[in-house]
Amino acid sequence: MHKTLNTETPSLQHPDLDLYDSARLMQAFVDDQRAAIEAVNAAAPALAAAVDAALPRIAAGGRLLYAGAGTSGRLGVLDSVELVPTFSWPRERAVAVLAGGEGAMFVAVEGAEDDEPQGRRDIDALRPGPDDVVIGIAASGHTPYVLGALAAGRAAGSLTIGVANNPDAAVLAASQHPILLDTGAEIISGSTRLKAGTAQKIALNSFSSALMVRLNKVYGNLMVDMKATNAKLVRRAVALTMRAAGVDEPTARAALDRCDFSVKTAVVMLLQHVDAAAALALLARHDGSVRRALAER
Repeated sequence: MHKTLNTETPSLQHPDLDLYDSARLMQAFVDDQRAAIEAVNAAAPALAAAVDAALPRIAAGGRLLYAGAGTSGRLGVLDSVELVPTFSWPRERAVAVLAGGEGAMFVAVEGAEDDEPQGRRDIDALRPGPDDVVIGIAASGHTPYVLGALAAGRAAGSLTIGVANNPDAAVLAASQHPILLDTGAEIISGSTRLKAGTAQKIALNSFSSALMVRLNKVYGNLMVDMKATNAKLVRRAVALTMRAAGVDEPTARAALDRCDFSVKTAVVMLLQHVDAAAALALLARHDGSVRRALAER
């Protein structure tokens, strides 16, 4: 890899960045982030194709397995853990491995990203199969740890998705669904925690959220399959039930109390005028789709 990567090339726009005052620095950093949106927008068709390819595997019981190093790896961890409270997604079905292990979430582990065999071992330890989806994330697109993880997924017959911020990257070539986020030179040369990381965050959010919508975790644009695990989320569950069912707060709370605070179940109970058991049966018949459950007469 002799060619200088776009993400490592010094930006021509701000050669005197160290001379800027705080106001000008802030404007430069914020303006530069616009390229992250543009990069993900260009990758939207590839992301949609990846969702379509992942959907039948995940619907059949497969898992999302993320692999990355440094900022990219931490963003994979973030996406995996946030699916649990947002969509009631089983924790064991969204697993992230990080170069350097769990401790690397908080402290940089130098050299861990260069260990391709460890990337293979970390994915192999999860016993990947044909219904699983391995997502390798690397700003450079050449991180050996991520290449090892993708190789392990490919050998197991898993669907492989590669996310990188440089064209012609090895991670893209190693994936069935390459996602190029071409964010270009960073305002601070080589600091891919900036717009390269922002683009990765948007892409991962968009991919996993779209997948969850397709899996009937959303009704309209309401997050109806969340876990009410704290006081804030209890209030949110009540508000969502009120909105979706068109009822007042006492009615929403009463329904939620009868179905272990499942927003989906409460909405079907209220709009189909059935008890919790019947609402659950309706949802089960329609793969968890609130819309289809409400359409049954």
